[in-house]
Amino acid sequence: MWWLKDVWVIDPSQKLSASRDVLVQGGMVLEISSSMTKDEVLAKAQGELIEIINGQGKFVFPGLIDVHTHLREPGQEDKEDILSGSRAAVRGGFTTILAMANTQPVIDSRALVEFVRMQGERAGYAHVLPIGTVTKGMQGTELVEMATMKEGGVAAFSDDGKNIQNAEVMRLALEYAKLTGLLIISHCEDKNLAGEGQMRRGVASARMGLKGIPASAESVIVARDLLLAEETGGKLHLAHISTTESVELIRRAKERGVDVTAEVNPHHLIFCDEEVGITETYLKVNPPLGSRADRESLIEGLRDGTLDMIATDHAPHTQAEKTRPFAEAPFGIASLETALSAVWQHLVVPGRISPDRVIEAWSFSPAQRFGLQGGSLAPGTPADMVLFDPDFSEVIESATLVSKARNTPFLNKTLQGFPVMVWVEGRLVQRNRQVL
Repeated sequence: MWWLKDVWVIDPSQKLSASRDVLVQGGMVLEISSSMTKDEVLAKAQGELIEIINGQGKFVFPGLIDVHTHLREPGQEDKEDILSGSRAAVRGGFTTILAMANTQPVIDSRALVEFVRMQGERAGYAHVLPIGTVTKGMQGTELVEMATMKEGGVAAFSDDGKNIQNAEVMRLALEYAKLTGLLIISHCEDKNLAGEGQMRRGVASARMGLKGIPASAESVIVARDLLLAEETGGKLHLAHISTTESVELIRRAKERGVDVTAEVNPHHLIFCDEEVGITETYLKVNPPLGSRADRESLIEGLRDGTLDMIATDHAPHTQAEKTRPFAEAPFGIASLETALSAVWQHLVVPGRISPDRVIEAWSFSPAQRFGLQGGSLAPGTPADMVLFDPDFSEVIESATLVSKARNTPFLNKTLQGFPVMVWVEGRLVQRNRQVL
């Protein structure tokens, strides 16, 4: 039995943000109370060993759920695999991660869905749930067997990494996915507009002589897919929103009752295109970092609920790939181990976003929208939970990262505020930043 004393509990599912004691027994949350005596806890333990955690100055909240993670297995295990990725997840406070389908081969069949799911179970850290492709081979033309893939345990469908350019294929996907009850996740990028661009088109891209990607490359597909979701009544989720125009389109669609949710990545909330240098490939992401005005729109969209959740878009690459010239380096940041701390330090501490809203957007909202276990510490629920110390600081060093990837903008920098204990179904999997 675990007894967490005098800890600040944030649980949006119960609208709870207060100092409480928390009891965990048998893998489940047993009780949350404003006061517990030693005798009361001993009676509930019934002879079981009790480990007491002094939670003063710390937070407890439901384990984070990341609906956008690239684990690279099968086929690119030199970048990451399901074991290393799920270990990185629990080190960063994530107890459930959804693995994107753009592996080699892509996850477009029930057999491959089951492979990813079972690899996650074998790893034994975070819950790993596979996302399947929308189209066979991610070619954007022929739909996968959605019902069969759902039977294999798929959590959603996405051709993330490639946008479905054919609007009729996207419309059919939204129609057929209704039969499964699962979401279509859209990577919103018009390839004709994006072309061979390397970063957001603007003053910064011109200064560095890099081909730019206009904001409209995202927003025109956001508009298209919102209209298709409205027409079909399908369930749509928009990945990695990065522009002011996209936020406004989503806000208006929600006012009309469109069944849509959207996510924002930490790096789009923290950085902007002005901070990108010609050698700083760790800030090369897709969609690219936007302007200061875009960043402000994203923060406001997260605050007011237009953007429903935060997702890392953890995109691990090898060091050799990321040290190529900017125009040749791949897009992506490896972020599972640093995302929560970075958001806390850059947005929560300055008062830009409340801690309660961050936890809602990273646990309760994903659980509700994707129909997942977790997102709650209500008594009787599995104890997927995090003990977070806002005073714990750490230098992000290559030697201590458990992900195979090192392509993070925070390498060799100090961050403050980290998960110091993480439980998955009541089993301690991380303690004092060490994965067990």
